[in-house]
Amino acid sequence: MLKQFYNNVDILNKTLDGVWLRNKTISHNIANANTPNYKRLTVSFEDKLKKAMEKEENKLVRTHPKHFPISQNINDIKPEIIVDKNFSYRFDGNNVNIDTESANLAKNTIMYNALVSQTIDEFDKIKNVINEGSKY
Repeated sequence: MLKQFYNNVDILNKTLDGVWLRNKTISHNIANANTPNYKRLTVSFEDKLKKAMEKEENKLVRTHPKHFPISQNINDIKPEIIVDKNFSYRFDGNNVNIDTESANLAKNTIMYNALVSQTIDEFDKIKNVINEGSKY
């Protein structure tokens, strides 16, 4: 159970890191909604995290030291900021849609709060095990 606890907390921690960075990025986009030629930023981490979580199924082996490293450890996962260079419908070259960013911020805030709640629940489970164990 302890190994599962650490695994769950590691996954939640990495997800919280990514969601927090996304929150900062969306706020940055909103702050620059009227900056000419500004290109909106996005954050990507879910696909990498999912692959790391499925590492047991992945049996890749490096056969030569010069091969690319196989980064499947959850601790190696880092959120990536991507510049969205899609076409802008605005004359000033800015591609930020304030309504879309506001909706993304609300969605991201809900996700962050849910993750914090799940993290608290994980620690509550351990607290309950310790409390129940001390009764015997």
